[in-house]
Amino acid sequence: MTETWESIYTSPLPHRAELAKALLLEHDIPAVVINKQSSSYPSIGWGKSEVHVLAKDAVLAKVILENEATFS
Repeated sequence: MTETWESIYTSPLPHRAELAKALLLEHDIPAVVINKQSSSYPSIGWGKSEVHVLAKDAVLAKVILENEATFS
């Protein structure tokens, strides 16, 4: 069975997405960062980075980020 992943955090700053991922991993929630920034114009920084978690972990992951993230 294929598991569904859900975007739970978006930032134009890739390092913030990585910090969110690290925080979730500390809570044993698998997370990945999807970089949607344009590779055509990386210096401009168009786009965003998204943190995705398994759909079954999405609610808990959002609560963790809302209550513990100090980088937003």
